[in-house]
Amino acid sequence: MATLAPPRTDLRDKALKSLSLLPPFSPIMNRLVTTLGSEDVSFVEIADLIEKDTVLAGNVLRTVNSALYGMKGTINSVRHAVSLMGLAKIRNTAMSLSVSRMWSGTNPAKGWSAKTFNRNAVACAIMADLIAAESEVEYPEGAFTAGLLKSVGMLLIAIALPNEHLKIRQIYTTESKSLSESELEVLGFDHASLSGEVLRLWNLPFQIQAAVSTRTESPSEDSVLLGDLLSKASIVVDYTGNLVQDWIRPPATEDQTSQTQLARFGYPAKVQTDFQSEFDSLSKFFV
Repeated sequence: MATLAPPRTDLRDKALKSLSLLPPFSPIMNRLVTTLGSEDVSFVEIADLIEKDTVLAGNVLRTVNSALYGMKGTINSVRHAVSLMGLAKIRNTAMSLSVSRMWSGTNPAKGWSAKTFNRNAVACAIMADLIAAESEVEYPEGAFTAGLLKSVGMLLIAIALPNEHLKIRQIYTTESKSLSESELEVLGFDHASLSGEVLRLWNLPFQIQAAVSTRTESPSEDSVLLGDLLSKASIVVDYTGNLVQDWIRPPATEDQTSQTQLARFGYPAKVQTDFQSEFDSLSKFFV
C-alpha cells in the first residue's frame, strides 16, 4: 500500500510550468490533432502542411519508401505518399516525428534516456492503434495519440523535479512498489494524472485526456474503455523490451512475453507481426 504524500500543488505547478521548456506544437501538429475523427479532411491540405516542413517531408518520404510499404519504385512526392499511406498512417507518422523533435533538446534528470523514452512512446502508440482496430473501444481514432503522449508527465517530472525524480526511482528500484505508488509517496500525484493535465492544457480531445489519466497497471481484461486499452498496450510493449526507461520493470505475470500478453487480452497473433513491421519503420527516427 502506497504511503500517500499530501498533494504537492507546488510541485505539480512547477512541473506544468516546465512545459515552457518544450517547443509548442507546430502548426502541422495542431492541424493533425484537429483531424482526429474527421471525415472531411483533404489529402491535399495535409500534404501541403507536410511539404512546408522540409525535415518532416523528407522523413515521411523515407518511411513510405521503406520495406514496410514495399513500393517497387521510389516515391518522390509527399502527395503521392499521402495517397498511398492513407490519412490515418500519414497522420500517425507525422505526429510521431513531430513529437520526437519537440522533445529533443530537453535537459531531464541524470540517467534519463531520451532515446528509450521516445522508442517507448512510438511503440505504445503503434500497439494501442493496432489493438484498437481489434476492439469495440470508444474513440479508437484517439488510441495512437494517447499511446504517443501517455508518459509526457513522466518527462516533465524528470525535467522540472530532478531531485524528486531520483527519489521516486530509488523507492521504485529498492522497494516492492509500483511506479505509481512510488510517485504518490514522493509527490502526492502520479505521472498519469500529470499527463492528463498536460493534454488538457494542450486542448487535446477529452477522451484522450481521460484515457491517459485513468489508465491502470492492472487493466480489466474485458474492458473496452480507451484507458484500459492503453494500459494493455503499455503492458504488451513492456514485454517487447521497449520500456519507458531501462530501470522500469515489466509487470510480473506468469506469461512474460508480448505474444502471451496479447493472447491473454484476447488479441490475435498478427498484432505482434504488424506491430514489429510498423515499429521497425518508425523507430529509426527516434534517437
